[in-house]
Amino acid sequence: MAMATMTAALLLLLLLAPAVYAVNHVVGGSSNWNQNVDYDTWAAGQTFAVGDTLQFTYDTSHSVDEVNKSGYDSCATSNPIDSHSGGSTTIALTAVGTRYFLCPTAGHCGQGMKVAVTVVASNSTTPSPPSSSGSPSPPPPPSTASSPSGVAGKFCSMNHLMVGLVLGFGTMFALVV
Repeated sequence: MAMATMTAALLLLLLLAPAVYAVNHVVGGSSNWNQNVDYDTWAAGQTFAVGDTLQFTYDTSHSVDEVNKSGYDSCATSNPIDSHSGGSTTIALTAVGTRYFLCPTAGHCGQGMKVAVTVVASNSTTPSPPSSSGSPSPPPPPSTASSPSGVAGKFCSMNHLMVGLVLGFGTMFALVV
């Protein structure tokens, strides 16, 4: 009976471990969602994965519109996919592909207050380049990097550590019982 309980607990731990890896990306970093921020550079330094969230924090002179690629390229705000205001907006990244956001306040998008994020599968460690068409990007090929860097590298190492610990403790427990 104890073995069954321990096995169930270990399986539950393995099932819950991937949920810990979701990342909340604060758009613009410490500068938040404001003018005079280079969002292309900020986004290039991030890996956006399915399950992550975008956190837009802004004052009353700004808001957030999600638009299609054409709207993003032309800073058109007349037909947004979704609009947000109120100073704090969290957007869940639920599917692979490129999503486009901009500030609809007159002149702000034209001055660079827009960001495109390319969302990769949750097990990917390499960001894909921005899409050049209006259609979603295909999933990137599997990574061949032997040691991913940044946050993704730490999560991969943590995942391997968790699996090793679970297997090690499970083996020790089985030998004791």
